[in-house]
Amino acid sequence: MRGPGGVEDQRRVPMSRIAELPSSLAHADRLFIDGEWVAPSSSATVEVIDASTGLPWVRVAAAQKADMSRAIGAARYAFDHRSWSRFSPVQRAEYLRRIAEELRKRESDIGQIWPRESGVIHSTAVAMAASAGFAFDFYADMASTFDFDEPVHPAWGGEYGIIAREPVGVVGAIVPWNAPLGLMVWKVAPALLAGCTVVVKSAREAPGDGYILAEAARAAGLPAGVLNVVTAADRAVSEQLVSDPRVDKIAFTGSTAAGRRIGSVLGERLARMTLELGGKSAAVILDDYDLDSVAKELALHQTNISGQFCASLSRIIVTRSRHDEFVEALAQHFGSVKVGDPFGPATQMGPLAMSKQRDKVEEYVAKGVQDGATLLTGGGRPADLERGFYFEPTVFGNVDNSSAIAQEEIFGPVLVVVPADDEEQAVELANDSIYGLNSSVYTNDNDRGLEVARRLRAGTVGHNAYRGDFTMSFGGFKQSGVGREGGRVGLNSFLETKSIILNERPDGFPELKA
Repeated sequence: MRGPGGVEDQRRVPMSRIAELPSSLAHADRLFIDGEWVAPSSSATVEVIDASTGLPWVRVAAAQKADMSRAIGAARYAFDHRSWSRFSPVQRAEYLRRIAEELRKRESDIGQIWPRESGVIHSTAVAMAASAGFAFDFYADMASTFDFDEPVHPAWGGEYGIIAREPVGVVGAIVPWNAPLGLMVWKVAPALLAGCTVVVKSAREAPGDGYILAEAARAAGLPAGVLNVVTAADRAVSEQLVSDPRVDKIAFTGSTAAGRRIGSVLGERLARMTLELGGKSAAVILDDYDLDSVAKELALHQTNISGQFCASLSRIIVTRSRHDEFVEALAQHFGSVKVGDPFGPATQMGPLAMSKQRDKVEEYVAKGVQDGATLLTGGGRPADLERGFYFEPTVFGNVDNSSAIAQEEIFGPVLVVVPADDEEQAVELANDSIYGLNSSVYTNDNDRGLEVARRLRAGTVGHNAYRGDFTMSFGGFKQSGVGREGGRVGLNSFLETKSIILNERPDGFPELKA
């Protein structure tokens, strides 16, 4: 038995949580296509499980191939035949500001959805909700500062040149389950400012934020077909978004394995892509930095989404002479983290998102023990939490950098410490990975920190902390991805460059500088 919006019978949910069930998914049985909430082509649904209880929470419509085709068709028609792509950037920016305002109105709903779907603690979800509109305001501000049309002197004939940066076309935005809203907005906002139309494909495990974004876009009056949002459970339906020739670009965040598959399909038809993929990011601790301070900071950041984020500093490299002291401090700080209900006021880390993710983490812990690493704390399910997908904060020491737990993305609250002979080897070990998404260097010497940062093969390098800034750029080296999201670089990825060579200066354009 289900209530409005597909919410499961409240008798199956603990009494203390009944009042917290959001009514935000008012259109859970629908898909958002061509500016309307439309009935799906079949009765197929996706059941979303509350990570903290292991019980059903909400059921949403599952898009089929006909639905995905309809969404792509709506985006294609809106781009080719409606006015969105011909609006000026300043005109489009007004819609982005309205969407930002609508998202700010939904902070409470967002704060309820993310903990249930992915296990993040409520306070973190509320903080994310408060900044949900930031990406739209950020790109709206860029409408008047970005060179969409750059006047130049032609060198080989003609009197007036324009380097025009125009929308790439229809964009397929594919987001994962761990932080859907945060990753969604940094795809959708620049795509819309660029003049693209978008089909968002939400993860079956975490569709709620996609519904919120669709409701915000509709309330903001975004023209029909410019944004379409569907949830697909079948892989064939998701691959349809990638393979359909009506889609000009895919912006994907997810695993490296899925990214390889998507890249191969897009390569066959020479479609555009940005792929933000996996990571096994290294924190390099130099010998002048206080070990207790870095242990405390790393333990704090790893509790974020229970370690379920690609940029996690999960591989820590310290010189061999300081290894034992460091792992003791790290085990103390990380092992004392309070694990529990993500809505509990004292909770510091919530559950993993789903049972299969917990199973995966358990398998990696067993591999680590089998390969000879030292398990210092954690490694199992909390004895006092019988319901939900909880896992203890876990620290391994004496880890061989070539082992599975050091080379493969675990996506859970597991930190591995790798000893190095000296600073030179520490940098070599940090770079000895197929990944290159994030990293940090810990040192009191700012210049030394910059020198090491230059040598680390990663898309982001932080100093004395976990860092990341989408207003600059985000993405990875090597198998951590292709291209960048965020900042001016991220806007460029949704634009095609066109050279226009004219016989004279057109109206409204400035005189060329000598």
